[in-house]
Amino acid sequence: MKVAIMQPYFLPYIGYWQLIRAVDTFVIYDNIEFTKKGWMHRNNILLNNKKTLFTLPLKKGSDFLNVADRVLADDSEKQVSKILAQIKNEYQKADFFSEASPVIRDIFLYADKNLFEYIYYSVQKICEYLHIETKIVKSSEVSIEHELKGQDKVIKICESLGAKAYLNSMGGQNLYEREIFHGRGIELLFLESEARLYQQFNKGFISHLSIIDIMMFNNRESVGSMLEDYTLI
Repeated sequence: MKVAIMQPYFLPYIGYWQLIRAVDTFVIYDNIEFTKKGWMHRNNILLNNKKTLFTLPLKKGSDFLNVADRVLADDSEKQVSKILAQIKNEYQKADFFSEASPVIRDIFLYADKNLFEYIYYSVQKICEYLHIETKIVKSSEVSIEHELKGQDKVIKICESLGAKAYLNSMGGQNLYEREIFHGRGIELLFLESEARLYQQFNKGFISHLSIIDIMMFNNRESVGSMLEDYTLI
């Protein structure tokens, strides 16, 4: 069985979804410290044909809170509505806007203001839309000593789930040692995404955007094909 473990990101780029598709069980950390400089509450879309960052508004809280303890701002509806309006204004002429926009709107309008649950819902909805059948598990639900850190924690999660292979993105190459994984009976593999160009608005291609962009310009079958565009190293 193949397992991947990642932080909870909000509507991330296609490499994240390739990783989910490539494994049998995908574990999302809910008992991990929130980082405001990461991608848990923000991402990039096209706006006026430029890569533009949108950010979910969060209630003020300690920088040391776990993501499961962070919540959207009390008046988040106002900012969320603004983001949805920007998405509509930018993408309404995209070929698959009418197909993809109800899913995106449903995600942004999710009623639960808990940040992790908000992200978790978005992952479930995108997987459903793209016909990804991978089992999604919250890290806190895995029976291990959760005080463990880094590589030790990853290996314990893999062992608890009965994993024979652990997949990570290329960015994790300096975090893990193959010999240690192999010594525990687990194959360590890294997924190298081979991002495919696709037609945007005839003004050149802008890469590394949220999955929102891909869904607006490609039908589900095309995106499903893109999910296979990777190499395991």
